[in-house]
Parts: sequence; C-alpha cells; structure tokens
Amino acid sequence: MDDESLKELLESARVIAVVGCSTNPEKDAHKVPKYMKEAGYRVIPVNPFAEEILGEKAYKSLLEIPGDVKVDIVNVFRPSKDVPPIAEDAVKIGARALWLQLGIRNDEAAGKAEAAGLQVVQDRCIKVEHGRLL
Repeated sequence: MDDESLKELLESARVIAVVGCSTNPEKDAHKVPKYMKEAGYRVIPVNPFAEEILGEKAYKSLLEIPGDVKVDIVNVFRPSKDVPPIAEDAVKIGARALWLQLGIRNDEAAGKAEAAGLQVVQDRCIKVEHGRLL
C-alpha cells in the first residue's frame, strides 16, 4: 500500500481492534496499542486470556466485539500462521482494513481479505507508519 493510501486509512480510522494485544507493558503488543490509544484511536484489545488491557474490556475474539461497534482496522500481533482465521473474522465483522504488524505476513489470508474488500497492510508497524505519516 502506498503512503497516500496508508495516510488516508490512518486519518479516517477511529476504532482499532488489536488481536494479540498484550497485558505486558514491555511487549510491542502492549506499547503499540498504547501509543495508538494516546494518539486518539479507540483501541479494542482481543486477547482470550485477559479481562482488561489499557483500561478497555478485552474480548476473546473479533466475533465477540459487540455488533454496534464499527471496527475500522484489525491490527494483528500473532504469528503469520495464525492469520487466516483472523482475516476471515475481520471480513465477518465488516472491518475496513487488516494490518499485520512488522514481521507478520500471510499472502493467502491477505488475498482473501482483499478479495472481500478490505485494505491490507503486511509486515509494517502501525505505530511507525502513524508517526511517519501523521
């Protein structure tokens, strides 16, 4: 995705569901969502082992997020092999974009998400791109 499209996505998004959001403040999967929340986004943690992260209720899966919540970006902090069902759930909840963090790539899942109309970003850090473009 080119810089113009990335910037448009980040400017228009309001709600980011973070799959693999961590309760550990030392991990990037905690630091990055914290940064995005401080930048003004609503961050919804998705972690089956946590009740709450960053002061927000954590959900066990994307499908458990209430239907009246419009998720713009599904941000993924899970191994590449775990991405296909996450991508399917992102389509099911009507997300606009699937964003795979630095080091995470799954071309098959990305292709299916794109075919369903989602914008897809792979192997890039949303915090780095936000800081660089905005």
